[in-house]
Amino acid sequence: MKRILVTGVGGAAAMNFIASLRMIEESFYIVGVDINCYHLACADVEARYLVSPCDHPDYLNKLNEIISQEKIDLVHPQPDVEVAFLAEHRDQVATKMFLPSTEAIRICHDKMRCNQVLAQADIPVPYSVHLKTLDDLPEAFMLIAQRSRIVWVRAIRGAGSRAALPVSTCLQAKGWISYWIEEKGLQPRDFMLSEYLPGREFAFQSIWYQGELITSMARERLEYLMGNLMPSGQSSSPSVARTVHREDVNEVATRAILAVDSEPHGVYCVDLKENAVGIPCVTEINPGRFFTTSNFFSSAGCNMPYYYVCLALGNPIPSLPKYNPLDEGLYWVRGVDRIPKLFREEQWKTLCRSW
Repeated sequence: MKRILVTGVGGAAAMNFIASLRMIEESFYIVGVDINCYHLACADVEARYLVSPCDHPDYLNKLNEIISQEKIDLVHPQPDVEVAFLAEHRDQVATKMFLPSTEAIRICHDKMRCNQVLAQADIPVPYSVHLKTLDDLPEAFMLIAQRSRIVWVRAIRGAGSRAALPVSTCLQAKGWISYWIEEKGLQPRDFMLSEYLPGREFAFQSIWYQGELITSMARERLEYLMGNLMPSGQSSSPSVARTVHREDVNEVATRAILAVDSEPHGVYCVDLKENAVGIPCVTEINPGRFFTTSNFFSSAGCNMPYYYVCLALGNPIPSLPKYNPLDEGLYWVRGVDRIPKLFREEQWKTLCRSW
C-alpha cells in the first residue's frame, strides 16, 4: 500500500487531491498535516498531524519525524508556501517528492517576474508594470490605462486572487493598495498593475516527467465560487467549469511552461484569459501542485493525481494523449455545502426546462 503525506490537508485543494486517489480501486494510506486543527479534523486521511507553519524553525524536523514514523513513500505539498519551502529544502526531506525545479518555482511564485520571463519569450501576457513606490503609481497607472480602460491591480504573490481588483481611476488604485499596505502589512513593491483582459478564462492542468509532457487538459471557468462576494467580481476557483478543446490554449500554455523550465518535471497549472481580440494570455503559472478542482478531471476519467503518484514512485501508468484526454463539453458544478456534480452539455435541455 502506497503511503502518501499531503500538506495543507484541510484545504479544499488537498481534499480534492485525496478524493481523486480514493476513486481508484488501489488503496492508499494517506497522512495529512495542517496548521489548522479544525480543518485538519475534517480531512479524509488515515492519520493526521497538527504542524507549525513551514517558516517555523522546527517545521522540517517535525515533518521528517512524521515521515519516518509513518514510513511515507511520497510527500505532496499542496499550498504554494509549502511547495516553495519544500522545493528549497528538497535535499533535507527524508522521502520522495515530485516537484519542478526550485528556480522555476521561484519564477512562477513572483507573478511580475513570470510575466516578464514570458513576455521576453514572445508568449502572450497582459501588459504589466511593477509598482515600486506609491509615488510611481500615477505613471504606472497611465501606462496601463493607455492600453486598457480598466486596470487590474493585483499582488505579485499569493493565491485566490489575492489583493486583486479592477479599477478605472488612479484614485481607486491608490485607495485599494493603501488599504493593503496599512491593514495587511504589504508594501507598494508587492503590487503590479496589468491591462484588463475582457475575454474567456481558461485553466490548463498538466503533468510532466523529465521534460516530457505526459498529459494535460483545459477547462473554462464559467462562474466563480463566491465571485458575487468578491470586490473584483471573481475568485480563482470556479463554481461552474467546462472542458474545452482549444489548440491555442494548449499551445500557449505549453510554451509558457517551457519558457520558465526547460525540463519541466511534476505538475504545472496555467491560468489564461483572452485579450480584446481573443488571444489567450497567460496570467500566472502554478507549479508543483494541482488546481483546487483536480477531482473534476478525475471524475470525468483522467485521474491526474493518481498518474502523478504513480510517476513519482516509478509505477506504470496507462498510455495517455498529451492533450484533450477528455471530451469537450463536460461541466463541473460545485458550491459551498453542495456535492460537486458532473454533467454533459446535452443534459441541460432535459435538466433545466424553461417555462
